Amino acid sequence: MPRISEPTVAEHRARQLRTLLDAARALVAEEGIEALSLAALARRVGLSRPSLYEYFRSKDDLVAAIVEEELPRWAAHVERALAGPPDLVAKVDAYIRAQLEVMTDGRHAAAVQLVEHALAEPARERIRDGHAQLLRPLVAALADSGVPEPELRAELIQGIVEAAADAAQRRPDRAGAVVEAAVAQAVHGLAAPAPPDQGA
Repeated sequence: MPRISEPTVAEHRARQLRTLLDAARALVAEEGIEALSLAALARRVGLSRPSLYEYFRSKDDLVAAIVEEELPRWAAHVERALAGPPDLVAKVDAYIRAQLEVMTDGRHAAAVQLVEHALAEPARERIRDGHAQLLRPLVAALADSGVPEPELRAELIQGIVEAAADAAQRRPDRAGAVVEAAVAQAVHGLAAPAPPDQGA
């Protein structure tokens, strides 16, 4: 039996999996998606490539595992952001800001890049299932407010988020302005936002 570093085989495998996923994320963050392969990961962590097959059957399986691990935490962050605001406009605002915070802060760079990576259909299906978690709070907020076709509207708002994340990464000096423009586009379209109510 191989030597293990934890009290049980299951704990050893869980720790080893965490090490492999952390190393894979670091590899993507440092060298880009193209650098990610089972051979490169094996070299990085000092394991033989056959040893990696105990955890991942292919590169697609590895990519899906990285994204699957990240998306629940990402979704929980978005859900918390939408729990506080009282009205729909504020919830959409919070959704966009929370998403862009995750997508541009660097800590989730690997997951953000890998979501868009070309994969075989089984791995893409796994990622789609996880990615749907991100939209659920927004879909619920839209539906609760009586917005027609809430799933479609949520997808369109997510499209604005993804375009804004790309723009912010290309022009980091304008990241704040990109966020504000994305929020304005999603909640006001091309109309000028109403001035804040000054009250009496």
